[in-house]
Amino acid sequence: MFQRGLRIAGSGQCLGFRKPGQPYQWISYTEVAEQAQVLGSGLLAKGCQPNPQQFVGIFAQNRPEWIISELACYTYSMAVVPLYDTLGLEAMVHILSLAEISLVICDREEKASSLLDNKEKGITPTLSCLVLFSDFSDALEERAKKCGVEVLVQEACCHILIFYCRLMQPPQPKDLAVVCFTSGTTGTRVCSKLSLLVSQVSMFCHGARVGFYQGDISLLMDDIKTLKPTFFPVVPRLLNRIYDKIQGSVTSPLRRALLHYAVRRKQAELSSGVVRNNSLWDKLVFNRIQASLGGNLRFILTASAPISPTVLSFLRATLGCLIFEGYGQTECTAGCTFSMPGDWSAGHVGAPLPCAMVKLVDIPDMNYYAKNGEGEICIRGHSVFRGYLKDPERTTEALDSDGWLHSGDVGQWLPNGTLRIIDRKKHIFKLAQGEYIAPEKIENVYMRCVPVLQAFVHGDSLQAHLIGIVVPDPEVFVDWAKERGFMGSYEELCQNPDVKKAVLEDMTAVGKEAGLKSFEQVKDLHLHPEMFSIANGLLTPTLKSRRIDIRRVFQEQISRMYSKTAT
Repeated sequence: MFQRGLRIAGSGQCLGFRKPGQPYQWISYTEVAEQAQVLGSGLLAKGCQPNPQQFVGIFAQNRPEWIISELACYTYSMAVVPLYDTLGLEAMVHILSLAEISLVICDREEKASSLLDNKEKGITPTLSCLVLFSDFSDALEERAKKCGVEVLVQEACCHILIFYCRLMQPPQPKDLAVVCFTSGTTGTRVCSKLSLLVSQVSMFCHGARVGFYQGDISLLMDDIKTLKPTFFPVVPRLLNRIYDKIQGSVTSPLRRALLHYAVRRKQAELSSGVVRNNSLWDKLVFNRIQASLGGNLRFILTASAPISPTVLSFLRATLGCLIFEGYGQTECTAGCTFSMPGDWSAGHVGAPLPCAMVKLVDIPDMNYYAKNGEGEICIRGHSVFRGYLKDPERTTEALDSDGWLHSGDVGQWLPNGTLRIIDRKKHIFKLAQGEYIAPEKIENVYMRCVPVLQAFVHGDSLQAHLIGIVVPDPEVFVDWAKERGFMGSYEELCQNPDVKKAVLEDMTAVGKEAGLKSFEQVKDLHLHPEMFSIANGLLTPTLKSRRIDIRRVFQEQISRMYSKTAT
């Protein structure tokens, strides 16, 4: 796909970067292709093999060198393994060992140093070479030598090895391209093997320019204004921030009324199929909002987590551009459904893409049946992954014998052929930032707290944090509270906000001690004086939580907690 972009654009701009206060600088398609070939040749000179079984790690922020490094691997049929700080030390060691990675490309010395820490401990024995985007200290080089690791600067590596430049050995469409490790649901890591056929960024196929931010998230809006993008792929969290900022900037009742009226008028145009940014309302009300995103946007793609229909409809009106929502998973190369031009309704994730077949299958335990247009979402097609790396058991669980990927999400077909996500078959979900949450694991931790008898952890993919429903242990709760200076009956203590705060602090401390990450900790809770039981319909006969029923029973308290934390 990049080669097609190269033929179309040639010496046209490809990858852009900037320094603070300066305009974007651009690397052309021709230069990117040349640099990728030279770097790829250098990797071969360092012992890498030109085949899909050769895994090369890239441990860096998004920047032009990341793309060049990726293309260098593809130029010689090697597979890329992205590495991220957020995966954590334990996961990093697991990835390097499982994929038997010998060479890692890094953007900063600090990251190279962290990899050397593992090498010195003897827990990543296959690591033998580090390539850095920029210069490094003598101390790092000395450390690396002592543990048998060679360290090179990417630019110097390319200059030295330019005479070694090899003819390209491009991969076949079905060759392995990327091994993606994401947060697992039980503390382990999921590694998906993706085919080259659909993994390249489609923008390069059409000769588009791709600009990168400076590396400082606080300067992101300045980067957007300077870049003036026409296409903006984004996560819902950022759109939520834009929505909140717009709403928060309108303080007077008159201006708020004008904004809401203008939004309604633009939404009326949208319902008629008119999408524009040059109406009277754009000039009077929305011009500054659109200018903050560069003033040149044609369309936005949001994915990775659901977006609120309210936010989506509001921004479609105020930004004056097409906003599409997609759905998919890492295991199906991100996308399998996509909202269509002309359909400006919200609350669904669109229709299946041409690369994917989508069907719903029965889930009798949850009373979802395909004959009713409801069931587990299954995907098949060229975009579906080949399996989990060196894990045939989990691969068999995810892919059935006919090649259908079982997503674990529950969907509903709408009359117009679009798909709505309505539930999870497994009790795993994402928060608004995209973090995976395993609620039962967290509940088991919280039930170690002295005052806690039962716990239910709830998260909403439109929200950034977790909340909880807690049933205190009636045998110890009153005494526990008394030791902390709180008096009253069991029921009275459950209503006491100071007692609730004390319970929350105790749960947070236990969670921290158990190794829960910040986003896995509940930020608010409701104390309920009645136990979950089979009799009241909140437990199964095997004493497992009926999560759907608990969510329904406590919907008022859940909504109240989220509305309180939002203010």
